[in-house]
Amino acid sequence: MKSITKIQILILSLVLLQGPSFSQENPVESQSPIRHFSGTITATNNGVSIIPAFNLGKPAAFFDLSVGGERLSFDPMFRFGMNGKPWSFILWWRYKIIKDKKFSLTAGAHPAFLFQDREVMVDGEVQRMFVANRFLAGEINQSYKFSNKLSMGIYYLHGTGFNPTGPKNSDFVALNTVISNIRLGGDFSLRINPQLFFLSVDENSGTYINSSFTFSKDEFPISFQTFFNQKIKSQVAGDDLVWNMSLLYTFKNTYAKK
Repeated sequence: MKSITKIQILILSLVLLQGPSFSQENPVESQSPIRHFSGTITATNNGVSIIPAFNLGKPAAFFDLSVGGERLSFDPMFRFGMNGKPWSFILWWRYKIIKDKKFSLTAGAHPAFLFQDREVMVDGEVQRMFVANRFLAGEINQSYKFSNKLSMGIYYLHGTGFNPTGPKNSDFVALNTVISNIRLGGDFSLRINPQLFFLSVDENSGTYINSSFTFSKDEFPISFQTFFNQKIKSQVAGDDLVWNMSLLYTFKNTYAKK
């Protein structure tokens, strides 16, 4: 298990080190299709999954990155418990099919690995081992921008599990809204992201409502966020209420075309 963790940390370190190496290039001379390198590093009291009905139930650190061009990007998500043990690696590839000032349509796909301590049979004996559950998923995400402060969209995610136990098929459909740049006085602002979603996991299904509230300061990379997810009616296993508080550090480097 220690060797697996070291390899995973090494991979993460190599990805994170790409930011400084990209910034050393001359954007005028570069022939690279890479136009941006950005990301958010999050520290939270409770890790929440990309499907917010599920959570780690422990403090966690997220490294959500994005590197690519104007349409195609690689958006890996590395998620760890605060004890350093990996929780999930989600390796997104996304393509912007429609990129307009008002309307956007993006398609994406990823392999994902969810790490768990599990009891398994080895040579007839029960042993506790650290295993990786494998998933493959695809998404469609569309959004319409009504103004600089209001946008709405529909998001669909389908996932398939390739594990002896656990879910085999899941569907996640969400209606989401972004209300941004709510001025709080001075340089401070608030962004609210309410969402209503339907979740189906094999034979079970349910509906949920959630929202995040993000407080930020102009031209300052650190923001504070609080989030809750409330079960309305569901047969899917999980807590009725999922919530967390997080500190986020956001960075973005863009590179000009030749």
